[in-house]
Amino acid sequence: MTNASVEPRDSPDPPAVARARRISRVLDDLIRIPGTRRRVGLDPLLGLLPGLGDWVTLVISLDLLFSAARMGAGGAVLVRMTGNILLDALGGMVPLAGDLFDLGWKANKRNLALLEGLLRDPDRTRRRSRWVIGSILAGAVTMVAAGVWLGWLVLRWVVGLI
Repeated sequence: MTNASVEPRDSPDPPAVARARRISRVLDDLIRIPGTRRRVGLDPLLGLLPGLGDWVTLVISLDLLFSAARMGAGGAVLVRMTGNILLDALGGMVPLAGDLFDLGWKANKRNLALLEGLLRDPDRTRRRSRWVIGSILAGAVTMVAAGVWLGWLVLRWVVGLI
């Protein structure tokens, strides 16, 4: 059940993938930090610009998402990519701590891996993405249920005090 618009891995990579690799490298891995094996891109550096830097990198990151959509990525993959971008953008907006978060999260590298996985094995990438999204939704439902239950216990305790 492969999508005909997704090219198999043995064919040359589409130009969109080459572009995604360049974007990922520039935003997440442009410069090696001296004395380490870690790399840093423009994402955390631009994030130091108050009010503007995180928005610029968010808009650039959307190019990978649009490339995946044009290549026929399913909804689960696109939702997962969107989640990576949003988490990067929201985390990066916290002054200074967000820039440290950007150093580790590297949403563009994650999304590039999803895009390349889509080329290598579209069915596996879609299955894994559905599994990740299902797990996140199950966790969210559990947290909401726990919050409601805890709220009920606190309400009963407060009413008991009256």
